[in-house]
Amino acid sequence: MKVGNYEVSETVPLPPKSDYGIGLVGCGGIVNYAHLPAYRANNLNVVACFDVNREAAEQTAREYNIPKVAASLAELLADPAVEIVDIAVPAQHQLSVVEQVAAAGKHMLCQKPLSTNFRDAARIVEIARQAGVKLAVNQQMRWDAGIRVARQLISAGAIGEPVDGRIQVNVKTPWDMWPWLAAIPQMEVMYHSIHYIDSLRFLFGDPQRVSSFHAKYPGQKAIGESKTLSVWEYPGALQVLIDSFHANWSDEVSAIFRFTGTVGIIKGTIGLLYDYPNGRPDTLAYQALGEDGQPEPWQEVPLTKKWIPDAFIGPMASLMEAIQTAAEAITSGADNLRTFQVAQAEYRSAAEHRAVEPGEIVP
Repeated sequence: MKVGNYEVSETVPLPPKSDYGIGLVGCGGIVNYAHLPAYRANNLNVVACFDVNREAAEQTAREYNIPKVAASLAELLADPAVEIVDIAVPAQHQLSVVEQVAAAGKHMLCQKPLSTNFRDAARIVEIARQAGVKLAVNQQMRWDAGIRVARQLISAGAIGEPVDGRIQVNVKTPWDMWPWLAAIPQMEVMYHSIHYIDSLRFLFGDPQRVSSFHAKYPGQKAIGESKTLSVWEYPGALQVLIDSFHANWSDEVSAIFRFTGTVGIIKGTIGLLYDYPNGRPDTLAYQALGEDGQPEPWQEVPLTKKWIPDAFIGPMASLMEAIQTAAEAITSGADNLRTFQVAQAEYRSAAEHRAVEPGEIVP
């Protein structure tokens, strides 16, 4: 589609070969309402699944016509039909799974966050490297329609020099969908805003320093933070803001992004958060600064794709392309460590009340 003078697309292309046999490890909610609908819509080849809860695996297999339910992780990994392992387990269990997947010589798509700490996250990436297998991380917001189109416009120079980027979310998040999160000391940034961190890195690159402020809503059950404000500093004029609030009890929610440059502005909404997990398509509009120094009319961009499930094809398609080309996946393990560093820098900033450089975070 045409936006101003720029050609953009919300559709995620598949690589030439997309029939790799996929084995699922973990058959919980996100797999059933996000991963598998995206894979089915794109005719991917899911050949087996495993979950420590056998009933969950069997139910998933029935719902999505998966031919094999493995009795153990070892059985799934021993299956020669499984070429890519899609891991969807809580972060604290991911290292153990990755060790076994890498030892079996299988490529893998890991859940985000990679781990609960940077040391183990770095170890996960190194294990895959030493085994000679590809590892990508399921940071799928990069392929959400609004972010994907914004990236194309920014890369094409449609906004000129970026000077301000912000994602501001004021919603009612159903944390009880993930009861295990209540005991996680690092909650909002690691399990929600990490999407925004990764997407903003995708749009603008790595920040020089971050300052972050964390709070809890009165009476909340979870021990971790549920409200965060983070500001990123870059050399030059660019600043980035992430503003996340999850206890909006009103009937008016808001989830917006706005990216301003010297000659253009992109604004829009994150449709998923208006009715999670059903959501709606994002919205996006673009305004250019005319040659006469006056703003041109806003151009609405007709988006039809939704974050869930449509964006979930992105990380898997990128991983498949990396396998074929010997390149790195867009959300490779090495790239995701930089997202992890920014997230942990935000925690250190909040704890120490100072600006923190992401490079301070080391294994």
